[in-house]
Amino acid sequence: MIAKQEITGLILAGGLGTRMGQVDKGMLTLHGQPLAAHVLQRLAPQVGQLALNLNQHAENYRHFGLPIWADEQADYRGPLAGLQSGLRRATTPYVLVVPCDSPLLPLDLAARLAAGLQEADADLAIAVTQEHEPARDATQLRPHPVFCLVKTSALPQLDAYLAEGGRKMSAWHGPLKLAQVLFEDGQAFRNINTREELAAVQAQDISVSMAQTLLNNAVAPLAEIEHLPLPQALERFLAADIISPISVPAHDNSAMDGYALHGSDLLGDAPITLRVMDTILAGRPGTAAIVRGTCARIMTGAVMPAGCDSVVPQELVLQASEHSITVAPQVVRPGDNRRFKGEDLMAGQPALLQGKLLRPAELGLLASLGIASVPVRRRLRVAFFSTGDELRSLGEPLDAGCIYDSNRYTLLGMLQRLGCEVLDLGIVKDSPEALEAALRLACAQADVIITSGGVSSGAADFTRDILAQLGEVAFWQINMRPGRPMAFGRIAVDGHSALLLGLPGNPVAVMATFYFLARPTLLRMMGADPEAASLPLLRVAAQAAIRKRRGRTEYQRGILERDASGQQHVRVTGAQGSGILRSMTQANCMIVLPAEQGPVAAGELVDIVLFQGLT
Repeated sequence: MIAKQEITGLILAGGLGTRMGQVDKGMLTLHGQPLAAHVLQRLAPQVGQLALNLNQHAENYRHFGLPIWADEQADYRGPLAGLQSGLRRATTPYVLVVPCDSPLLPLDLAARLAAGLQEADADLAIAVTQEHEPARDATQLRPHPVFCLVKTSALPQLDAYLAEGGRKMSAWHGPLKLAQVLFEDGQAFRNINTREELAAVQAQDISVSMAQTLLNNAVAPLAEIEHLPLPQALERFLAADIISPISVPAHDNSAMDGYALHGSDLLGDAPITLRVMDTILAGRPGTAAIVRGTCARIMTGAVMPAGCDSVVPQELVLQASEHSITVAPQVVRPGDNRRFKGEDLMAGQPALLQGKLLRPAELGLLASLGIASVPVRRRLRVAFFSTGDELRSLGEPLDAGCIYDSNRYTLLGMLQRLGCEVLDLGIVKDSPEALEAALRLACAQADVIITSGGVSSGAADFTRDILAQLGEVAFWQINMRPGRPMAFGRIAVDGHSALLLGLPGNPVAVMATFYFLARPTLLRMMGADPEAASLPLLRVAAQAAIRKRRGRTEYQRGILERDASGQQHVRVTGAQGSGILRSMTQANCMIVLPAEQGPVAAGELVDIVLFQGLT
């Protein structure tokens, strides 16, 4: 089996193509970031090393932080020259080549090409897909030779082919053994060659993982820092590392109530009687020297006397009086029941790192170090509102066809639980003028704007259009259920800027998109470390079969329970419609079913996210 550490991923970029009226195609923007960035994000987890092949526009790519390998050929030979450069410079036995303008490349490209190459005992493997020819009513294989995995030992054959003037990516391998690996999705290998193709890809649903990556890359922690007294810092995120000013504990001390002594005194074969020279209380260091053959009565937490390395718990003493004790031989091992200076934390070491959420335990730790105030990120200001003529506020009568607005209260709870400073802007009517006014007001007062409703393709869905007028739209459809329509972008009004997250209108979709997309974005802006922003997954067995369509990520409401034998399993709450908010009150977890997952069989393991502490 070929390990990913044995593969160098080489992205072909910075060429001479001009079909789109622009030389540097890899820098064309898709969903708010360059095409090459999309390729890099999909390729990076699949390989051990990465590099870029380009001959110009190097300044555009330096921020990726990757080695840049130019062609060795004096005249431009296209992708073959890039492959030659990669085979010559790579320190791994394999090189995987992909173009910079294929942002949908398969997430398992390297693994499947490697398996095909190894199975056929080949020198290189290329991706192929099946295409239907209507004229002949037949299906044929279409090779994609630029998507190839090549042994670096194939370099002499490529050198010879290029020396003879060859240029065809499909023919260079000559006598070398070729493996063709069939992939199902032809769209994954499409190159963006026209602005129409770019627009078509822009309009497609993006994956959940891509949406999460785009959101993560679009934000950074707030720059403003507050210094708060310890009691006011609960549930805030540290803005700097806290270095311990003292050692904890400050001295070697006793872990037990008992007698401090020299452990070597207990190494004999018979009980030993030791003279008690002192009584040492916590906070009151001893005054007498404790030499071999003597001991000191000591309390938990009291400073160990010089030379003593062990403590015999008082309940293990055979006989005790005011002046002496008798203990059995080897009743404790030398060093037992002694806590060392700095065992918990040494002076000068980091006590807590930047991004740490300050919970009760962290406040206690800081207090134990004598730290009275800490630097924290200021609270994130989030404005939110619901959109829709059909919505009514609590206390208003319901007209025919109207519903009470529940999303604002759900969002209020989720945002307050996250620790945000919230601004409730109420209900905004379905009109471009009302929506623009609300967005302008929110932008002037908040770091982030969250809306619910108005982001799909209905006649009264204006959020996406107004967002495009006031700023830019990165994406608005995600390949997930529930929660497919979600707009993400940034607006700028009168010198103010705000991130906008346009959530769907259905109540369950609001919660799903918030927890799996909005929540980590907000936490990153709040300065949280990655661990705090991620939702831990548990893997449990499905109690019964779960319906799931392959090709999209689904979040199904689940109930985690324990059967009579003590084994945990999960079952769905029932109907999974995105408007059934009651199901979220019945559920205690969300079942996470990735895009590649098909129907789930009873007993099959699935990932879940527990609601405890979240909802």
